[in-house]
Amino acid sequence: MAYAVPGIATFSTSSLPTACYGFQNQGTLFAAVGPDLYDNGTACGRRYRIRCTGPANQNVPQPCRNGEVVVTIVDLCVTCQLDQFDLSEEAFSRIADPNAARIRIEYDE
Repeated sequence: MAYAVPGIATFSTSSLPTACYGFQNQGTLFAAVGPDLYDNGTACGRRYRIRCTGPANQNVPQPCRNGEVVVTIVDLCVTCQLDQFDLSEEAFSRIADPNAARIRIEYDE
């Protein structure tokens, strides 16, 4: 990733409705972001490439899997911090062990 930004990723098992698309299914590779990245809804539909860079807690010391995932922003995560992505379980599982629950990431648009 050429201009990757560091952040944190978590995951959620809930998917519908979303702030961006209501009850319209947007597939399985999606994310919610905090108010700053969400930017009053202008983030809806944006796609971000995300790669796991390491653990964010001690539960799983080596959570990362090889590769990256591209997700579409579909929702607002009011409890997320700046540069935090709340990924779908499918998206999180592609880049990390779900037992980690929280990981360090790099992302770009």
